[in-house]
Amino acid sequence: MRTLNLLALGALALTSLHAEEWTISTFAGTGKQGFGGDGGQATAALIDNPFGVVRGPDGAMWFCEYTGQRIRHVAPDGTISTMAGTGKKGYSGDGGPALEATFNLPHELRFDNDGNYFIADMTNHAIRRVDAKTGIITTFAGTGQAGYSGDGGPANKAQLKQPHSIQFGPDGDLYICDIGNNVVRKVDMKTGNISTFAGTGKPGPTPDGSPIQGTPLKGPRSMDFDKEGNLWLVMREGNQVLKMDLKAGVIHHIAGTGAKGFTGNGGPAKEATLSGPKGVSIDAEGNAWLADTESHSVRMVEAKTGKLLLMAGTGEKGDGPDGDPLKCKMARLHGIFVDADGSVYIGDSETHRVRVLRKK
Repeated sequence: MRTLNLLALGALALTSLHAEEWTISTFAGTGKQGFGGDGGQATAALIDNPFGVVRGPDGAMWFCEYTGQRIRHVAPDGTISTMAGTGKKGYSGDGGPALEATFNLPHELRFDNDGNYFIADMTNHAIRRVDAKTGIITTFAGTGQAGYSGDGGPANKAQLKQPHSIQFGPDGDLYICDIGNNVVRKVDMKTGNISTFAGTGKPGPTPDGSPIQGTPLKGPRSMDFDKEGNLWLVMREGNQVLKMDLKAGVIHHIAGTGAKGFTGNGGPAKEATLSGPKGVSIDAEGNAWLADTESHSVRMVEAKTGKLLLMAGTGEKGDGPDGDPLKCKMARLHGIFVDADGSVYIGDSETHRVRVLRKK
């Protein structure tokens, strides 16, 4: 116990030195839950449980409102608009304008190379697609019914179960964290067919060095690709970070012991504990930024050292002030996105804010 306490003190010193180079501020939202402010500044708008955050090809910052049932975006001039969803919970609107559609707890969105955007519509068990030119929404994958079927056939005839996260790979194909089935699915964008890319359909341990094919996963929650084409995956129930080498077909253990906790900051990432991580974004230097949701913090696996650094949050739930990231409490953050300039955008869900970390 004495050793652990000394390690914790050392970790605090290390992370303070690293995090003091950053500042945190509110990018959107007032801290109050609701809907309002379209056409005005995002910092004066009411937003409702922001989750996935991403920069769009139009230069705007886009995000899902999980309980707001909307997709909103903040233009480069700071004004906020609603892009999809009526605000009502449902599964309707396919074939019509995205603004007239309904969602059921949208988790994340991503853009393809043509500017179309795709939404993980979680409890509709579907991936929706909005056409960039027409604004028309359709179902791209899933039938609306929870299940695990359809591999080898069209994605829109297959069943998913609570898809949470999506990402386009370097091959242009769409990868889906089909968390309810404990698998990662893949849609071939040329054929439209779906397959299981990783996982067995049942939760289980994922040993370091295991093959991608045939190895269990435990709650595959969120993913990103690095510049080498490796797929990084955070495990919600598994409390770990994995890196999949697609060329070698091997899974590497990067962070987390598998136990749930908030320990090890400043030390080796493999020896640290995570607490229900639900977001990951890889920066240009290969660092993995994590939304460690149940510890209400942003943590980062430093590529050059393999250490886990605390970058924002205190470990306690709250709504902290702008300024020092390590004094800014957050509340069950979900989305995280590293922008081209290195800024880190955070869907700080239960404070109803999108925050941004920037280097001083």
